[in-house]
Amino acid sequence: MPDFIYPAARLIAGVDEVGRGPLVGAVVTAAVILDPANPITGLADSKKLSEKRRLALYDEIKEKALAWNLGRAEAEEIDQLNILHATMLAMQRAVAGLGIQPDYVLIDGNRCPTLPMPSQAVVKGDSLVAEISAASIIAKVSRDREMAELDLLFPQYGFAQHKGYPTALHMEKLTQYGVTPHHRRSFAPVRNALLDAEIVAARQTLTL
Repeated sequence: MPDFIYPAARLIAGVDEVGRGPLVGAVVTAAVILDPANPITGLADSKKLSEKRRLALYDEIKEKALAWNLGRAEAEEIDQLNILHATMLAMQRAVAGLGIQPDYVLIDGNRCPTLPMPSQAVVKGDSLVAEISAASIIAKVSRDREMAELDLLFPQYGFAQHKGYPTALHMEKLTQYGVTPHHRRSFAPVRNALLDAEIVAARQTLTL
């Protein structure tokens, strides 16, 4: 992992999110405080790891970290607040739920939520900061598992495959089967699918 100049702090939490782009489900964030006395080898951006390696690191992080916590904002909150503000809220929840309060928080990206302790945004932090890499792994594995569970409830949509992202398959299934209660209604493809369904229903009413 490239060198990163850490702030002068004892307990540093890394924070990352997964799920800003999908059309369905929560945006999931994680906050992790690593133990310097119990290092973890191989931490990297979760998207660059194989699923097998990611799952192994997920278990190791949970075992060795001083503290970790998930934060989330549900689809309804995303629709009410917009995805940016919902992500900031989920990050606040992740940090607030840590069993140990950090002295400093490093956040992946280019902006920080309002927190009760100093924080710093780190662009591409999931490739630069071990704590953020660990948070990205915890968040991704957790959200992927939620999508697998949703796939069991709605097997026709392929959620386990596309994880809710607007792939060609997801768009096809959205057109074919309509919107689930878990879809984000403020996102354009979902909004358009709802409008299309209303138009079809109106036409059917007129033909009766």
